[in-house]
Amino acid sequence: MTLKAILTQVKQLIPPLDGSLHKGQSGRFGVLGGALDYTGAPFFAAITSLRFGADLSHVICSPTAAGAIKTYSPDLIVHPILREDKPSEEVSAELDSILSRLHVLVIGPGLGREPYMQSYAKLALSLARKKEMYLVLDADALWMIGQELDLIKGYRRVVLTPNVAEFARLREQVGIDPNSPAEDRAALVSKALGGVTVLQKGATDIISVDAGKDAQETFTVDVLGGLKRCGGQGDILSGAVGTMLAWSKCYENGVFGDKSIPASRFPMLAAVGASVVTRTASRRAFEKEGRGVVTQDMLPEIGKAFAEVFGGEAQGKL
Repeated sequence: MTLKAILTQVKQLIPPLDGSLHKGQSGRFGVLGGALDYTGAPFFAAITSLRFGADLSHVICSPTAAGAIKTYSPDLIVHPILREDKPSEEVSAELDSILSRLHVLVIGPGLGREPYMQSYAKLALSLARKKEMYLVLDADALWMIGQELDLIKGYRRVVLTPNVAEFARLREQVGIDPNSPAEDRAALVSKALGGVTVLQKGATDIISVDAGKDAQETFTVDVLGGLKRCGGQGDILSGAVGTMLAWSKCYENGVFGDKSIPASRFPMLAAVGASVVTRTASRRAFEKEGRGVVTQDMLPEIGKAFAEVFGGEAQGKL
């Protein structure tokens, strides 16, 4: 399938901007992360969801991160419930309440590896799976599942977004031969994990999902991005994938569209669409700022990149 053809399918998952939907029907996004030293990552993921077009964006974080994140943007809904000294039963009840309001949960940006944050991430993952939510796992959530692969094995509503180092570690953890062809490794990891969707970030992004019975789908996104990599761009991508999955959930629920696209394709389509838009936003920011580009420069480019990829009408341009 060509990029043009797959983006045509992705476009069907974009909520209409014609006044027919009310608040929340264009996606309710959540990200769990944000500890003492990491406040930028969950912010970038959460604000990307709004710049992409989600209606509401929630950050579930530690109190040590909440104050800073709140100052970054008043548009975000911040829940500082991940307290180290709080009874897990109390956090579980609060998490369950928040997750019941969301269409998707991104776990990992700014999560860190402190035991209490990792424990809460596992708890959130378990609750989300029970609700059959769509999930995106990035950063230290990938480290977490590497220690306990059964956390996600066989759960086909999840997208993993490893960078080069994270993918190499994950490949080793699931037992993939390091001498296997580079272009096949994402598919092999997907198969080993029971059909999760893998978005392997790199000079080109490789997106692969194993559908079982020797059936697999792999797509390579080689759309030009910026020539400088700086911390935070991966968080923008995870926010973009999450937003696409939130829209997919709305589509699946019959909020808009004709439901002709099967739910099994949503993670793949979300990953491809998000990859293309994120790389386009990166390119646009780099063209303006060059070597001095920082991730913050990408934020005002997201809407313009979205319109460039999907057309102005998809972005609601009059």
